Amino acid sequence: MVVAMAGIGVRLNQIFEKNTLISDLIGFGYSTIVTVAPMFLVIGNIVLMGQALELSKVAYAPRELMSCTILYMFIFSMLTTAPFNSVLSKYMSDVIFEEKYEDILPCFYLGLFLNVVVSSLLGIPFCIHEVLVGKIGVLYAFTGFCGYMACVLVFYVIKYLQICKDYMKITVFFLVGMASAFVMSLVLVYLCSFPVTDSMLVSITMGFLVIACEEIAMVKRYFKKNSGRYRPVFAYMKKYWMLFLTDAFYTAGLYIHNFVFWTTDIKMVVAKSFVCAPAYDMATCLAMFTNISSTIILISRLEMHFREKYKGYSEAVIGGRAVDIRNAQKRMFRQLAAELMNLVRIQFIISICVFLIIVVILPQYGFSGLVMQIYPCLAAGFFILFLMYAAIIFLYYYNDLVGAMLTALFFVLGILGVSVYAAGLSESWYGIGVVAGSLLGWCVAYLRLRWVERHLDEHIFCTGILIKYARGRKLPSKVYDIREARKEERAVNEE
Repeated sequence: MVVAMAGIGVRLNQIFEKNTLISDLIGFGYSTIVTVAPMFLVIGNIVLMGQALELSKVAYAPRELMSCTILYMFIFSMLTTAPFNSVLSKYMSDVIFEEKYEDILPCFYLGLFLNVVVSSLLGIPFCIHEVLVGKIGVLYAFTGFCGYMACVLVFYVIKYLQICKDYMKITVFFLVGMASAFVMSLVLVYLCSFPVTDSMLVSITMGFLVIACEEIAMVKRYFKKNSGRYRPVFAYMKKYWMLFLTDAFYTAGLYIHNFVFWTTDIKMVVAKSFVCAPAYDMATCLAMFTNISSTIILISRLEMHFREKYKGYSEAVIGGRAVDIRNAQKRMFRQLAAELMNLVRIQFIISICVFLIIVVILPQYGFSGLVMQIYPCLAAGFFILFLMYAAIIFLYYYNDLVGAMLTALFFVLGILGVSVYAAGLSESWYGIGVVAGSLLGWCVAYLRLRWVERHLDEHIFCTGILIKYARGRKLPSKVYDIREARKEERAVNEE
């Protein structure tokens, strides 16, 4: 993630350095395209398909079955791919830095195998339950499973393209995939007379398969040599197990509050297999959109400006004087604090504006009642959540994996515990779990950043080793005997 964002920061610096209104608009548009455009393309395509195919006229049961299937496809594919992606992304970044490009394909194939196996172990039993207990058609269940695996492939391979800094091609791939899905849905419904819900599910599945094939082809185009060295990848995963847990905890925290409310009275069960809470899930979606601009700000502001100070400190460490290192360190942490405050100020203004728009306009289009009661608390929670994620990114910069893991751990435990308690409160407080968990995670991340600032010299200069660890025969504990040395000296003199 840090490497990918650094590449974006370089490009944004080139755009914003012109200091014109047009360049600012171009920079903001570029940031939007490389961060959230793929997500908006997927959501927009589903909305357009629903309008074009008149989904609202379809019977309630099949419509909810399709909605739950797509929901499960996205949520659980992200849960299974996120932990592997973080470790493998770091391995790939280090391999590129060392210019060992032939080691990238072994990492790619091994990660692909692990993602497919783990995702299948989760998806196959659910599909069997879906068919046997839920009495859903085998073909429909198989299509949903294919869509789920297609999402797994897309979310896994996209990390390789991000590290290769091919952000625009990622957006183009999503545009092509979603456009083909939209056309296919029209063909299936109006030319082949397929049911609307079946057509939408098949089309979305095929769209993601198209995206996955495009991404894999691009990776194969970039990296053609295969060293066949798979063992170092396993060793890397063992070494950076905390990075694995960090992403696992963080991703789980994004959805675990939804899972809690899937067990309450507001839940809905579809086909005895799918469980969801439509009102709470919709409020969560709105809260995320309210604060999604923080991702753009994080890239276009934080990374773009902080990277210069971080680079200056790194160069001072390599060949500067002690006073230069101290000054560069102070400037770096002052910039970190300033950019965090800028993120809070700018995102607060944007969130307030979006919040007012949602509260005033959306009730006119049917978004009211329980959804709007739950939404305000969740919006506040996601505001803090994205700030916490920015702090985790900075911990990654300093290679503080312990701090990042502790942040994510307290984040998910805080959300889980308080959400369970909030389930017994009034509807307006359902989202307090996200607020409490995000605030707890933010406090841990902030305290850890302060700890890193105080102990940065130890972290930079005292973590190396003089003698490499290796397996073999243990060396004797006595390395020099003065008596034996004197005997050998007398023997030499006598000769």
